[in-house]
Amino acid sequence: MSPDGKVAYATIAFAANGDTVPTADAKAILSGVKALNGPDLAVGANGQVLDFAGQEPPSSEGIGILVAIVILLIAFGSIVAAGMPIVVAIVGLAMGQMAVLVVANFLDVATFAPTLAAMIGLGVGIDYALFVMNRFRQAVLAGHAAKDAAMESVETAGRAVLFAGGTVIIALLGLFVLRINFFAGLAVAASLTVLMVMLSALWMLPALLSLLGTKALALRLPWGKKPGEVHPEGKGWARYGRGLQKRPIIPAAISLLVVLVLAIPLFSLRQGFSDDSGKPAGSPGRVAFDLMSEGFGAGVNGPFYVAVKLDKPNDMEAYGAIVGGLASAEGVAGTLPTTAMLPLIASNPGAFSADGTVASIMVVPSTSPQDEATTQLLDRLRTEVDPALEEATGASIYVGGAQAITSDFTSVLTDALPIFLLVVVGLGFLALTLLFHSLVVPLTAAITSLLSFGAAMGITVAVFQWGWLAGPLGISGTGPIMPFLPIMVFAILFGLSMDYQVFLVSRMQEEWARTGDNAASVRRGLAGSGRVVMIAAAIMASVFLAFVPTPDATIKLFGIALASAVIIDAFIVRLILVPSLMSILGKANWWLPGWLDRILPRVQIEPGEDEIADVDDPAPAGASVSAGG
Repeated sequence: MSPDGKVAYATIAFAANGDTVPTADAKAILSGVKALNGPDLAVGANGQVLDFAGQEPPSSEGIGILVAIVILLIAFGSIVAAGMPIVVAIVGLAMGQMAVLVVANFLDVATFAPTLAAMIGLGVGIDYALFVMNRFRQAVLAGHAAKDAAMESVETAGRAVLFAGGTVIIALLGLFVLRINFFAGLAVAASLTVLMVMLSALWMLPALLSLLGTKALALRLPWGKKPGEVHPEGKGWARYGRGLQKRPIIPAAISLLVVLVLAIPLFSLRQGFSDDSGKPAGSPGRVAFDLMSEGFGAGVNGPFYVAVKLDKPNDMEAYGAIVGGLASAEGVAGTLPTTAMLPLIASNPGAFSADGTVASIMVVPSTSPQDEATTQLLDRLRTEVDPALEEATGASIYVGGAQAITSDFTSVLTDALPIFLLVVVGLGFLALTLLFHSLVVPLTAAITSLLSFGAAMGITVAVFQWGWLAGPLGISGTGPIMPFLPIMVFAILFGLSMDYQVFLVSRMQEEWARTGDNAASVRRGLAGSGRVVMIAAAIMASVFLAFVPTPDATIKLFGIALASAVIIDAFIVRLILVPSLMSILGKANWWLPGWLDRILPRVQIEPGEDEIADVDDPAPAGASVSAGG
């Protein structure tokens, strides 16, 4: 009972371990708690078992699919063509979710992992199918036979999808480098889902296209193109490319400045786990948190548990000194037992372990679990208070508890982030060097991916830590950024950014190999792939944003972070900064030491005969004309 007699709490002990409690039992408790609330009585309940039971799987996939359908209808001008990527992605997503359920029997999979995997899988699945479908449509509109067009789509866009999907999977599996069990389930769940949607785009879609033939472009809308009609979709992108190349330093500087400004909040990043103050107002967990804070102080929601190993059995003098020292430490609201309870404990041998050498103390901070001062208190207890008490009493003191565990986990992940970035970026650099036979293109891709990551995390910090746009986005409270978010976001973003980089630069490399003209190569690369990259990014961002309205704070956090990352990387970095930098660098883009060029194998995304026609730079005689991007 609280000092004012208005707040009381009780602890429910389950007969079984928390992870074996039937969900129905936990939901029955939540229902009972909600029924007790009234005008003069507020009742809440929290705890891991109840948290899991109270979580309903978000149904945001439908919103993302609807937005994707609208974008695809505008892009393809055909109802059937717009529906194909959706159907293929959904089939792949279903297979991925089934695979995740199987994996959950062998690995510990976080409760939000299936939803996160669905978010990623749906986004990349539609994108991968879009790339294949777009190339098929180009070939059919250029007058190719349907079966030939299906084969061509696999040989061109299919290769890029295989490379892009492989990059995403490798980046996600790179989480195993951290050697943290928490990431194993996340990495496998997301990787399996990406694998399934990628295989669906590479196997199921070409088969459907071969069967349907030109009917895959049926039910044309007014703006749709007829088969055999070479459409001028690359004209606008060609003009855009020429505009960038007039004074490439200006768009490069402006886009770089925008990205750097967006990254500024990242310097105030504070990693940690949010407490229940971020749960929706009125939910049982939020009510319990608010009542406990009101009645017993903010720190009671996240106490530390101190284990004491006494030098002598039942040494009350040492135990009392430790209790008193902890209670008087700066930032401590109180302890349990209190110093006033020590005489009672002296007469109760059951307060110690059977051999009398182990005892525990609950330390209640004066600040909330997610407050930075609470983390500072933990550090102070471990580095200043406990060592002094150990020296004075001869005992060994260990600070633990859920709050200490989350703080330790945060420290481990913070230290691991640079290593993870180095491994993933290094692997990406090697892959792009092999693909493009250049050292400058991979270096540009690596640096710009880091810039996109910094800007996306800057936006995330501004929203979730600073509270910008918190109200419109349905965010209940501000707090630290979950420590696993930066690692997961970078793993996903790096794979996606390499995806867009490959689609753009492979076209540029193809033109460079044919003409040796860097300016024309950059321009034709934009004309051939800029449009499809823009559409793919718009769909991906829409899918991620569709998950933002969910009440699950973790999924909301991922939705905003990933949507920001995709928008920045595609629309600012890949379509403005990268082509501007490549225009400035000129022939240096394709520099590779001769000895390295001789030993590297030749890998191509685009067959050499598939050429891009620029409106101002006609392809030479004999080159086939692509239908644009």
